[in-house]
Amino acid sequence: MSDQNYLRPRSALPGALAKLKFPVIASPLFIISNPELLIAQCIAGVVGSMPALNARPSSQLSDWLAQITETLDAHNKANPDRPAAPFAVNQIVHKSNDRLESDMQVCVRYRVPIIITSLGARPEINEAAHSYGGVVMHDVINNKFAQKAIEKGADGLIAVAAGAGGHAGVKSPFAFIQELREWFNGPIALSGSIANGGAILAAQAMGADFAYIGSAFIATQEARASQEYKECIVSSNSDDIVYTNAFTGVNGNYLVPSIINAGLDPENLPQKDSSSMDFGSSSTKAWRDIWGAGQGIGAVHGIVPTQELVERLKREYLEARARLL
Repeated sequence: MSDQNYLRPRSALPGALAKLKFPVIASPLFIISNPELLIAQCIAGVVGSMPALNARPSSQLSDWLAQITETLDAHNKANPDRPAAPFAVNQIVHKSNDRLESDMQVCVRYRVPIIITSLGARPEINEAAHSYGGVVMHDVINNKFAQKAIEKGADGLIAVAAGAGGHAGVKSPFAFIQELREWFNGPIALSGSIANGGAILAAQAMGADFAYIGSAFIATQEARASQEYKECIVSSNSDDIVYTNAFTGVNGNYLVPSIINAGLDPENLPQKDSSSMDFGSSSTKAWRDIWGAGQGIGAVHGIVPTQELVERLKREYLEARARLL
């Protein structure tokens, strides 16, 4: 069965999204995603991504994008029958991100195919991406924010449903996708506990175009996560996840063992004022010590190369679809 059978026909998919053969976007992982992981994801056939803020100092972002574009271009020239998937850069649009405008200028210079925006929507960011043909996917946790994002010029939506790793919503994916599809016919990626091929197929069956997968990629050889973090992903399941805003001011899902190791009681975590959100050095320290993960990690059983993980997802996807025929 060819790769082209993975995607259902959709004439509405814009720009680089129309080139994707397997319906998976790897979510940008704060601290963890780096050029090595992103490149491996793209070569394996899924959209690779990283947060712009992972490049520290900010001048490193240009070096990283040069490395990514040159490596993927070389791969595509050497493998015309197996081109890499497009890549994405995540921009935090919250007012605490004082790098946003300069980082976006770098993305425009390198013509980043997909921009993922989070924690706010600004028309000028969308316009900057559109100036060179880029596509903007905005992540949202409810219908109200989704409508605002599209009104401000985003091309597509990432529906962050219950069970997603890191900053996550509380809506059932069934309700969320249903409500979005009542008014929006553009591209939608679904996030929330997706870690095997059957879940990818289920996301499409509900009306999403893509599955948005993050936690499973933490336990890959290329991920910039500690060995202890990776092993914790492998040994844990949904019972080991707690939902709290105690660490960044935004509600998210975190691994209980990392909270205990930090000397905290996961049953008695303080509530944090959302106005104190921070994505600078203090947030970096919090995410380094307290590990984010989604409820789907029970499907992860080993630390493997990214290529092997994606091959598993593709195999499971085809097996799941065959069971329905």
